[in-house]
Order: sequence, then structure tokens, then C-alpha cells
Amino acid sequence: MALRSIYRGLKKNNLLSPLCNSCSHLHSHSTSFGYKEVREEEKSQMVGNVFTSVASSYDLMNDLMSGGLHRLWKERLVSKLNPFPGMKHLDVAGGTGDVAFRILESINNVGRRAMRDIHDDNVLDETQIFVCDINPNMLNVGKKRAQERGFGDDKSLVWVEGDAEALKFEDDSMDGYTIAFGIRNVTHIEKALAEAHRVLKRGGRFLCLELSHVELPIFKDLYDYYSFSVIPALGELVAGDRESYQYLVESVRRFPSQEKFAKMIAEAGFDKVEYENLVGGVVAIHSGLKF
Repeated sequence: MALRSIYRGLKKNNLLSPLCNSCSHLHSHSTSFGYKEVREEEKSQMVGNVFTSVASSYDLMNDLMSGGLHRLWKERLVSKLNPFPGMKHLDVAGGTGDVAFRILESINNVGRRAMRDIHDDNVLDETQIFVCDINPNMLNVGKKRAQERGFGDDKSLVWVEGDAEALKFEDDSMDGYTIAFGIRNVTHIEKALAEAHRVLKRGGRFLCLELSHVELPIFKDLYDYYSFSVIPALGELVAGDRESYQYLVESVRRFPSQEKFAKMIAEAGFDKVEYENLVGGVVAIHSGLKF
């Protein structure tokens, strides 16, 4: 009775709500959005807003920011994947199709050479490249680009709206998994890595291309100046969005180092984890195998 009276007194005098609010904050975890600390439940929406804003100019900005080098980096990523006809592959955060198109072109080239020897068209027909992205605007850009590149009617390309942390695919269903410039945007990197491991078949390869950390002192200073002074200005000029590209450069600085990220991949269950730095660590390609 005494406890009930105390509760009623607190409620009547509106003294209970501050206590409840403070309790709710204890259960609300924070994460980074660039250099800002935000609640976990807010980050996915904020990242979604960024990519909704930049979707139409995303590939053009990649060309401008990297001087076209992102094309070579993606070619290197695909060469490490070693695509083959008939494979089931998942490209996550790949909405505009840039990596998926390269994988499909590589498979088609391998397939045409193989057909001369084995005369089996069914192998190419069985190929499936799933392009998964959480943002429908990015997927729409990818579908439009597929039409422009002559892939519009290609049944090998499958477009899927989905979350890297909760994939809609069955266990042990994919021969390969790629994610390019996407994993630093997820709220829980360890969950995305666990999902990658889950959906890969035994022997399947995980590959991640991501902006990373430069260690050479002079180059690092130049890179920092370019990142924080030039890239946001380019974003404002070309995409009309400075803030999204400010987030981009900040998110790169908050992303784990090459060694730490390699350790996270190994902790997710992958074997033979390694990474290759490109352009002095401006980007890195991490890889791992599921045994």
C-alpha cells in the first residue's frame, strides 16, 4: 500500500516521467554518424536520407572524387572474386549496379570461351547476380543503368531491396559476396559480417572494397586536406549536397583500421583473411573464405 501511494504521488506531481526517460536512455545505444553520436535506431534513417539525396549523382561523384580510379578498384575486386558461369552471387549495397555489371560481364566473357568447348548454354542461364540495397532510390538508378547497358532483360540480374544486417537469403546459398563502399554505413558491422558468413556456401568468398586509412605522413596530410576541403565542395557543386559528402569523409575516418577490420572478419568465422591496400591505403580490399 505504501509503495502504491508513493507511485501515485510521483505520477500526480509529474515526477515519474523524468525517471522513466532516464531509464529509457540507459537502454538506447549510440553509434556514429560521421563524427556525430546518434541513437542506433536513428542511424539507418540518416544514412538512408544521404543516399536518397545522392542517388542520381552517385556514380558521377565517384568518378570525380577518385579521378576515375574507382573503376580500376572495382575491376580489381572482381578479379579477386574470379566469377564463373552458373554462380550465385550477392552484391550488397550495390544499388547502382556498378559491381554487378562487371561481375556479369566477366562471367559472360568466361562463358563464351567455355561454350566453344562444352556447348552448354544452360550454365550461363543458371547464373544469378543478386543486387541488394536498402535504398530503393539507388536500386532504381541501377535498374535504369541496366537498361542503358543492355542488361534490362537479363534474367541473371536480380534486384532486391534488403538490409545487410538481416538478409533475405537462405543459409549456404551464395558462391560469392561483395560489398563496395557500403559496410561503413551499416549500424552494426559485426551483424553484416555474420550475415555474409551465413549466406555463403562452404568455399564461398567474401570481398569488401572500402575507403580506408592512409598511414604515410605526407600523403596522409594531402589526403586529409583533399577529403575535408575538396570532396564536400564537390558534393555541393555537383550534387547540391555538401552535408552528405561531409558525412562520407567523416565516416571513413571512423571506420576501423585495416588490421582491426581484418580481425572483425576473422571473428565472424572467415578463414584466410587478408587485405590489399590500394593507393597507399586510400582504399583496401579485404577478403575471406568460408570453410
